[in-house]
Amino acid sequence: MQYKSVKGFSGAGALGMLLVFLGLGFILAALVQLVIGMKMVPDGTSFDKLPDVLIKSMLDPKNVGLARLSQVLGSLCLLFIPAVLYSLVVNGKNSFWLGFNKYITARQILIGFGIIFFANMMAGPVADLSKSAIANFPKLDAYAKGLEDMYNQQVLALSNLKSWPEYIVAIFIMAFFPALFEEIFFRGALQNLFEKWWKSPLMAIFISSIIFSLIHFSIYLFLTRLILGFVLGLMFYKTKNIWVNVVAHFLNNAFAVTQLFILSRQKDKIDINETEFQLTWWMGLLALVVVVALFKGLEKASVTNKPKVEAKEQLLLETEDPFRSFADNVRN
Repeated sequence: MQYKSVKGFSGAGALGMLLVFLGLGFILAALVQLVIGMKMVPDGTSFDKLPDVLIKSMLDPKNVGLARLSQVLGSLCLLFIPAVLYSLVVNGKNSFWLGFNKYITARQILIGFGIIFFANMMAGPVADLSKSAIANFPKLDAYAKGLEDMYNQQVLALSNLKSWPEYIVAIFIMAFFPALFEEIFFRGALQNLFEKWWKSPLMAIFISSIIFSLIHFSIYLFLTRLILGFVLGLMFYKTKNIWVNVVAHFLNNAFAVTQLFILSRQKDKIDINETEFQLTWWMGLLALVVVVALFKGLEKASVTNKPKVEAKEQLLLETEDPFRSFADNVRN
C-alpha cells in the first residue's frame, strides 16, 4: 500500500515539505548567527575583512557566551524548528509522530547509553583507518585536516570551562540541546518518514545515517559518525521512543563535556585529542560483540512497550483519518 501521512501527503510530498522547512531553517540559522556574530566584531571592521574577523571573534574566549548562544540557536533553527513545522503540516499537532510517547523504562535508557558508549569504542579504530586511507590523497587530506582543525578550535572555544556554572551551562548547550535537536530531526522526522514510505527499516536507517554524518562536515570522521548514526537509528527502530535516543545521545555528549571540564580545570590550554581513547582493532571488535549483545537486551526490554506504541499509532490513524481503516479493510 502506498504511504500516506495523516494529512494525506505522499512520501515524496512529505519529503518535499521537510526539505522546504530545512531550507528555511538554514536561512534563519544563518541570519541568527550573523546577528549574534556582528555583536562580537569590533566596530569599524571593513566588509572585506568581515568573514576572517568574524571567525576569529567567535573563537575568542571573551565571546564564549555569545558563541554558545549562536550554536544553540543555530541548531534550533536548522534542525528543531524544521522538524516540528514539517510534522505539524504533514501529520498534525500530535508529537507522537516525532517519536514522543510515554512508553519508556529506565532499563531501556540504561541499555541505550551502554550501546552508544560501546559504539564509540567500536567506531574508534574505523576513524584511524579513515585517516590512514585519506593520507594517500594529499589534497583531500589537507582539506580534511583543515575541517578538523576548525571543528576542534570551535569545540575548545566553547569548552573554556573553568567553573561549575560554566560546566552546567555547557551540559545544556553542548550536550542536551544538540542531542534533542538532532534526534528529533534525523530519527523522529527523517528516519520515521523513510521507514513508513519505503517499508524498509534498514534502508531508512542507513540513508538517515549518511545524512546525519554528512551534516557534521568531517571527512576523517565520516565513517565513525555513520556508524554512530546507524546505531542510534537502530535504537529508535527497536524502541519506537525518541526519548531513549535523546537520553542516550545526551549522556554520551555529557561524558565528553565532563572530560573537557576536568581538563580545563587542570590546565590553561587543552588538546582535544586528550579526550580520545587510543583503541586497537581487537578492542573495537570486542566492543562490537558487546553492542550486539546490548541490542538483544534492548529488544527484550522493549518487548512490552513496542507493541503499545504500534497499537497507539494504529488507533491515532483510525481516529485522525477514519477512512484509512475502511480503505485498508477493502484492500485486504
